[in-house]
Amino acid sequence: MSLARTALTSTKGRVVLGLVAAYLGWQAWLTAAAGGKIADDFPDRRRVNVVVSLPFTPERFHVLFFQAYGRVSGTTDNAVEIRGVQKQDLRAIARPYWVRRVEPLPQGG
Repeated sequence: MSLARTALTSTKGRVVLGLVAAYLGWQAWLTAAAGGKIADDFPDRRRVNVVVSLPFTPERFHVLFFQAYGRVSGTTDNAVEIRGVQKQDLRAIARPYWVRRVEPLPQGG
């Protein structure tokens, strides 16, 4: 009996396959939703300054996460300011489920 057939006929196999399918669906949804979180009015430059809005006050974990993409210049209420972000990384920044919006940092900021 093949491995696939064994997995489909056993309860444990179906549960594992269901969990794998749910995980892949979740990852696909995160990737698809990321584009809608990014504002359209970014300047036409390679590196941009961004404000990432969160539904809660950012903690150390979030600051460290965003440091992988640029210099975190501060936090305000429910947002993190990141400077020097490559435009190609905007989707990666918007991908986590806890990111609500990615917008350009105002010029005065």
